[in-house]
Amino acid sequence: MSTNRAVDMSWFAWGDPARATELSDSLRDLIARTLGAELRDLPPVDESDVRLPAVALDAAAFAALTDVVGADNVHTDSAARLRHCGGKSTPDLLRRRAGEAGTAPDAVVLPADHDQVEAVLRLCAEHRVAVVPFGGGTSVVGGVDALRGAFPAVISLDLRRLDRLVSVDADSMTATLQAGLRTPEAEQLLSAHGFTLGHLPQSYEFATIGGYAATRSSGQASAGYGRFDDMVVALKAATPRGTLDLGRAPASAAGPDLRQLLVGSEGAFGVITEVTLRVRPLPEVQHDEAWSFPDYATGAAALRRLAQSASRPTTARLSDETETFVNAALSGKSAAPGCLAVVGFDGTDEEEVAARRAAVTTTLTEAGGTPLGTEPVAEWRHSRFHGPYLRDTLLSAGVLSETLETATTWSGLLPLYEAVGAALKEALEGPEGGAVIMCHISHTYPAGASLYFTVVTAAGADPLSRWAAAKRAASDAIAEHGGTISHHHAVGTDHRPWMTAEIGPLGADILRAVKSAVDPVGVLNPGKLIPDPPHKGTPRAGA
Repeated sequence: MSTNRAVDMSWFAWGDPARATELSDSLRDLIARTLGAELRDLPPVDESDVRLPAVALDAAAFAALTDVVGADNVHTDSAARLRHCGGKSTPDLLRRRAGEAGTAPDAVVLPADHDQVEAVLRLCAEHRVAVVPFGGGTSVVGGVDALRGAFPAVISLDLRRLDRLVSVDADSMTATLQAGLRTPEAEQLLSAHGFTLGHLPQSYEFATIGGYAATRSSGQASAGYGRFDDMVVALKAATPRGTLDLGRAPASAAGPDLRQLLVGSEGAFGVITEVTLRVRPLPEVQHDEAWSFPDYATGAAALRRLAQSASRPTTARLSDETETFVNAALSGKSAAPGCLAVVGFDGTDEEEVAARRAAVTTTLTEAGGTPLGTEPVAEWRHSRFHGPYLRDTLLSAGVLSETLETATTWSGLLPLYEAVGAALKEALEGPEGGAVIMCHISHTYPAGASLYFTVVTAAGADPLSRWAAAKRAASDAIAEHGGTISHHHAVGTDHRPWMTAEIGPLGADILRAVKSAVDPVGVLNPGKLIPDPPHKGTPRAGA
């Protein structure tokens, strides 16, 4: 079964262009006063004025690609190339708004199935053409930038035609889906069989099944449904040397789990074409509630108790004081002092959900929480997928609103929170104004949790350099204080300079050895994930 493709995203902003919003003059003035800065509008240039490099794909490679996928599925027009030149981070959008599209691929290639993907990869290795896998294009870390590396040409391999639900195994509660399916379409197909993935990241509307696997995605309901990598039972991937078909059983002692080489590999080790996932019954009972805590430390301790208990909610999220205040102001409500927590419950049985709610209520009350009812959660869910659109509205008005994330142990959580916040403030506060820094915990584990920061500051005279300095300072603080450089945004180009600090020099050597085995020519997604050998130097974040 296949499904219709959703609308393509804007070339200079997030999401559906029809859903873009305007910033009122009064709100713009309020933001300027809050940041203590003069705001400079940053409108996009006309699409016709965007500068794309000349197509460098030679005639022989072009002919070979069209022989595999058909002439209608190899695009070299400017519109297609522009929409595949990168992801949706603020630096990505700033460059495109300014008319710079230097990372545009030479062609966009749309294979129809696994065999065509594998054939394209073999041809690209033979013709020395770099290949950047492209799903929804939602990367915010440079993961889909069409970098050519040492190769004369680069293609974007758009997987949108791989959009089928291949099979459902109701007995095993698994489903096999092709990599190009976007989440809404995947959920529609699964719901016809009574199942759901329960995977709800903010990129839900546009991201794809293959992209989730390739980046170790995590959604808002991870406390109940797990991270996406937890759901992967089996997968199929194409490489220039052939096919990897991995995962014969739910668990195995047949050596290291090679699925884990592909999950999180960001297309550098192969192109994931098909994923078999654990699915859950569609929930018949859903209940949300909000809680207030006097401060972030008290709320974090409460979430730790939940994460280490037998009865856990499906969703657990805690905003710090600043984020609580800002979110309330944006919704037109007055915020109660302290920090807002959101908990949600999915289930198929009223009694089971009621029992979990009762246990969670006891835990949160004993931990110092005050119940606030369901209304604050309804507002949060209503605006859940609007955040990126607001970011772009602010960007047009000269305001940077960007995010970064990490995770660490419970004992290290608050020190890391303080260190990253301080690093961001030091990097951003100065002659060009101040910054509003917010944070929430949205993914919890028995051993620790994530921290998700949102930073709002004036763009200034050189917004790319301004954000690069802030990102570099925050990433250094994360590395120095024992956090992971990415909890769920992946590595891409932006986090690559900190990968050796994360996994050590020997770990980096292992990644390079795997790359050499599956992609000896090195055409798969150059410049992403894998650190350069020490003698080559390391690129700076945002460069």
